[in-house]
Amino acid sequence: MTDYNSMKADTLERMDKTLESLKGDFGGLRAGRAHASLLDGILVEAYGSMSPISQVGTVSVPDARTLSVSVWDKSLLKNVEKALRESDLGLNPMNDGQTIRIPIPPLSEERRKELVKIAGKYAEQGKVAIRNIRRDAMDEVKKMKKDSLISEDDEKKYNNDIQKWTDDAVKKIDEQYEAKEKDIMQV
Repeated sequence: MTDYNSMKADTLERMDKTLESLKGDFGGLRAGRAHASLLDGILVEAYGSMSPISQVGTVSVPDARTLSVSVWDKSLLKNVEKALRESDLGLNPMNDGQTIRIPIPPLSEERRKELVKIAGKYAEQGKVAIRNIRRDAMDEVKKMKKDSLISEDDEKKYNNDIQKWTDDAVKKIDEQYEAKEKDIMQV
């Protein structure tokens, strides 16, 4: 990259991807209600490799407190059940030979606080990623200045722009975290 516009486009795209990734991480933290994305991070041993649960069956939500997994290959039922039991979601799946039903128990106060801590960790990881993107962009600006492609005034202006994007992204992370915390703590 040698110009401001391509550096800006790359930096903003990477920040957006970080925010999207964080949204996905937060989606995996349950708040006492069943939703299919709850199982997105669970990997099942299938045909000698680890596959996401969505690639071995259909995840559905029959009601607000239950998830259902219809496994396409019935020989994988035990593996799916095992993966669900061993996940850190505290689930107790029931296998009826055709589908796996997963009751979603109400969250205890202690578990809610644990989930808020996990959400806080995700938010902090997102902020670290944003700061790394900022550092990369500022290094790019420094290099443009060193190569005499931009003036000192441009360097200051670009660094201010980069800091503004960083502040905006961090603010969005904080907003996502606060919303998730409120969602988790709501009884």
